[in-house]
Amino acid sequence: MADLRTRYLGLELQSPLVASSSPLTGSLDGLRKLEAAGAGAVVLPSLFEEELAEDPGRVGADPQAGQPDQAGYGAGPAAYLSLLEQAKASLSIPVVASLNGTSRGGWVRHAARLEQGGADALELNIYYVSSRPGLSGGEVEGHYLDVVREVRRAIGIPLAVKLSPYFSSLANLAGQLVEAGANGLVLFNRFYQPDLDVEAMEVLPALELSSSTELRLPLRWIAILHRRWGISLAASTGVHTAEDVVKVLLAGADVAMMTSALLHNGPDHLRPVEMRLRDWMDAHRYETIDQLRGQLSQRSVPDPGAFERANYIKTLASRTAPSR
Repeated sequence: MADLRTRYLGLELQSPLVASSSPLTGSLDGLRKLEAAGAGAVVLPSLFEEELAEDPGRVGADPQAGQPDQAGYGAGPAAYLSLLEQAKASLSIPVVASLNGTSRGGWVRHAARLEQGGADALELNIYYVSSRPGLSGGEVEGHYLDVVREVRRAIGIPLAVKLSPYFSSLANLAGQLVEAGANGLVLFNRFYQPDLDVEAMEVLPALELSSSTELRLPLRWIAILHRRWGISLAASTGVHTAEDVVKVLLAGADVAMMTSALLHNGPDHLRPVEMRLRDWMDAHRYETIDQLRGQLSQRSVPDPGAFERANYIKTLASRTAPSR
């Protein structure tokens, strides 16, 4: 039977299937179910910069009040630390904390607190949309690099950066993030675009779960970045099936992160995905994850241009016009 062990951020995982940040990872009960279903690691929900101001009156801030094992979005830093500590005491798999913010000060202080709380690693979810015409792309990238440098100085645990794909030279930025102290990259952050209510004349939040078709963007960049700086790569957005997991591993990912599939199907969805992953590996005579990782990365395929502009032309040419 295939051996699914892998390494991510220097951590030993029993499986490349990682439950990424979501409401499912925001409770101790949810975390236990994910571990039982076969998750190799879990990423707690993001602690947002907007929550970092301590509020003793917030539900969950006092372990004796409210729900001490809950740390969903908006629960606050005290509840988050409580969940982290309980997760570390209860789970045998790595627990990754997540910070989502825009400025340096609060991130550094809370990154250190999360390390003290027992987090095995930290994921920086730098969700920043610049609408200022006077702010250049270089300045936006510089902001990311400053945050990573400051957090790296403050903590000793592994550090991953969750990126969006919206950069003019992603490969260059990736290299700079590694120099700034990142141990891994999570590709990609899925921006939730607002909708418009034409009757109420309001801007509305809109949430749609991902589908496997969205896997192609992280798949491409993981294949391009594989083995460039010796860092960990995680695929996020569009991982739903065992075939999706196989694809990202062949491209060069260390782990496949799942959110939408687990929200839609529940934690037990991990069980058939793991079983079918093993079946595929056995059928194709791969005994370990290391043997298949990167077999279809840009550096390994006969035509590296397939991940660049040449593929664009072939894709357009492959679509025939409908007959009339």
